[in-house]
Amino acid sequence: MKTQIVLNKTWCSILAYAVFLSSCTKNFSEANKDVNTVATVSSAELPFIFAKAEHSAVPDNDNYEISQHLFADHYAQYFACTATYFPSDRNVIRMDWIYSAFDPVYTNMVPQLQTIFSLTEPSSAEYAIANIVWVYGFHHVTDYWGPIPYFKAGIPGKSIPYDPQDQIYDDFFKKLDSSVTALKASSVVSYGNFDLIYGGDISKWIKLANTLRLRLAIRISNVDPDRAKTEAEAAYANGVFETSPDDDALMKKSLTGKDYNGLSNMTAWDEFRMSATMESVLKGYQDPRMPVYFSPAGASQENPNGTGEFEGLRNGLTTEQMVEAPNKAGALSNLGPRWTSPVYGGTEGFLETPQNVMCTAEAYFLRAEGAMLGWNMGGTAKDLYEAGIRNSMLQWGVTDESVITNYINSNNVPVAPNDYLNSPPVSDAPVKWSSDPAVQKVQLGIQKWLALFPDGYEAWADYRRGRAFVRYPVANSDNPDITNTSTQWIRRIPFLLSETQTNKEAVDAAVNLLNGPDKVTTPLWWDKN
Repeated sequence: MKTQIVLNKTWCSILAYAVFLSSCTKNFSEANKDVNTVATVSSAELPFIFAKAEHSAVPDNDNYEISQHLFADHYAQYFACTATYFPSDRNVIRMDWIYSAFDPVYTNMVPQLQTIFSLTEPSSAEYAIANIVWVYGFHHVTDYWGPIPYFKAGIPGKSIPYDPQDQIYDDFFKKLDSSVTALKASSVVSYGNFDLIYGGDISKWIKLANTLRLRLAIRISNVDPDRAKTEAEAAYANGVFETSPDDDALMKKSLTGKDYNGLSNMTAWDEFRMSATMESVLKGYQDPRMPVYFSPAGASQENPNGTGEFEGLRNGLTTEQMVEAPNKAGALSNLGPRWTSPVYGGTEGFLETPQNVMCTAEAYFLRAEGAMLGWNMGGTAKDLYEAGIRNSMLQWGVTDESVITNYINSNNVPVAPNDYLNSPPVSDAPVKWSSDPAVQKVQLGIQKWLALFPDGYEAWADYRRGRAFVRYPVANSDNPDITNTSTQWIRRIPFLLSETQTNKEAVDAAVNLLNGPDKVTTPLWWDKN
């Protein structure tokens, strides 16, 4: 793994103002010791503080690979490993890496947001948007681990308790609801250009909050259907994303201080390529997003079309299989031009490609699923499903209406990817909406998965929650807790070793909140598959 430690010049000015409980630590308890308090912070510094918090709510360039990519992105089967030194594709979790999905939220996001909470009124737009960022950052953490330190996060103490996931979700819904209420009563642009997503546009933040609320409502639909319905209908009534790309939430990236798009920064390392699952679906559907998401195998500056073929590989190949010619990075499809350098046939500005936060297409697929459940989502499941496809196409620059319409009405199905393992088609579900409810669930699962790309965080969470679109079994498992990859899969991340060493009392108590052992095979509260 090629890692780089960089000092982000953009954040130097922010760090001068921001309040930190700790810097650069892998120890949650230590992070809650107030050792670097700034004497005074005024409202003038709030935009700087907010920018740091917002930036820390999503994986940045320094931790993208070891927080999201090697775990959620691969578990969602967007990509597969080509590097022999990565065991994560074979169900092995490197616990000395995965802390990067945990620590930054507590050490970088939480202190900044708590400072904002202490300096603003709960009815203010600044407080409300900070609350939305809080929920966004923490929903990734709890959906990795389940119980996490939440209600006392950022409060100094020798032992920071873990809270059950159902209580955390309850607080998410309350925060999002109160935030929307506050924002609807405000007309002031909040944080201005220091807001890296919407530039302080309150109307956009209202839609983001409601769409996030809808996402979380669908997440709990199998465990608490009544609460899910209430939250989903309230989210829709208050206004969710409607139009792509206008409503899409994207995090700005910059060459300044090497604040790169983390995914773009990895594409030259030849450590991963297109998955066979992606190849089966995109090729079979003749999907116009395929050349946007991926490049032809062997693409280069001299030959941007490479072999002219898009090639993927199965997740979980052994180290011996990986060194076979068909499984080497050069024989497979790298990411598409917006994430790759000109050396790989990409674009000059690839490192500044905005980072996906949430997209409009997801809102339509969430509403489609809600409609299938009998909820008031403002349309039929079919119409909302088709609107989800249309908005995903628009998001990725496919604007020819005839192309979009032909795709929506296509009876094409996934194909055999012609990969090293001679895998069969991953599914037989067509694009065109079926009259069979069982097939509809699969179709919705596939199209939502495609639209979420490359957000592995959400795609993996949705896979565990719904399991409507079943991917290929991981070819080989090196994890002794997963002995049958057709019936077992990674369902959560075990508690961190650093936490068991420094916050042991709380972690021991947290195991009792799991309803199972602290293993990858124990489902989370909302996972009822």
